Amino acid sequence: MAAKQLVPIAFKKEISKGQKPINILAADIGGTKANIALYTADAEGLTLVTQKRYLSKDYGSLSAVIGEFTGGKSPDRISAAVAGPVVDGKSKLTNLPWVLDSGAMTKEMGVPVCFINDLEATAYGLAGLGKDELVTLQTGAPDSRGNLAIIAPGTGLGEAGLFFDGERYHPFATEGGHSDFAPRTKKDVELFYALQQQFGHVSWERFVSGMGIKNIFHCLSAGRQMPEWLTDRMRDEDPAAVISEAALKHEDLICAETMDLFVRYLATEASSLVLKLMATGGLYLAGGIPPKILPLLKSDNWTRNFDNNGRMHELSQRVPVHVVLNDKMALQGAAYYGAYNM
Repeated sequence: MAAKQLVPIAFKKEISKGQKPINILAADIGGTKANIALYTADAEGLTLVTQKRYLSKDYGSLSAVIGEFTGGKSPDRISAAVAGPVVDGKSKLTNLPWVLDSGAMTKEMGVPVCFINDLEATAYGLAGLGKDELVTLQTGAPDSRGNLAIIAPGTGLGEAGLFFDGERYHPFATEGGHSDFAPRTKKDVELFYALQQQFGHVSWERFVSGMGIKNIFHCLSAGRQMPEWLTDRMRDEDPAAVISEAALKHEDLICAETMDLFVRYLATEASSLVLKLMATGGLYLAGGIPPKILPLLKSDNWTRNFDNNGRMHELSQRVPVHVVLNDKMALQGAAYYGAYNM
């Protein structure tokens, strides 16, 4: 691609100058929403043509969503980011009862179809990242180089890495959000046992996600009288959004305590991810939640807990930390993957 990238991603293919542009239908399929977009790809990069958001639960399959979006007109390729592990082109989404099979869908749609994990797609989406789409929480060391890490709390919790070969970055998926939650304090242990009784296995996603915000709040508010305005809003709106907004506006103490814990848990797991991937090149906070709670992330609560990893203190200080403001990175990444990797 001609354009210089902030994060140079390694792609397998190129589109030569003079080659006919390719129409890529990209999708980002989550437990709540399905973002669909049409892009054209050429030697210069991607161009967004049109996009639309759908509620996943309103459709029985991805094919049904795509059929409504395209009106029956086929693109050249379909590339979809899915919220769950992808093995041999197949995926059963973590928070949505769809079963996806790229081979079967290729036959059904009559064009090549591929599925990749949504956090792997987010990593590929960094190829189109603009400077105005980043907020830096920690500058780190000026000469920081090495692997990158991405952690993305939204409906669930996604994590991915990018291996640095010395020149370019190679994205890869993980399912680290489903690894075991590690309590540190008495309060953490209390919350852990409360969720263990409810779910059995307690992962980081049970705390660091939209559902995690709700879980923390319900544990903290058990047996306590809630303001009527708060219960009314939580009944009619997304509870996680209501809780985080009330915390940002200093409207409710339990909401504030909930978000303090959420930020602490996010910082703790983000720091652990950096260590596990040796992500000295940087950490990116992506997903739907971080851009909406920026004032809570620009705080001592974040800094203190991100740097709270014992003997690895000096490594943590060296790592640049950024918030990605573009909440459609997975959609963009699916398009890049479809254009330059299929």
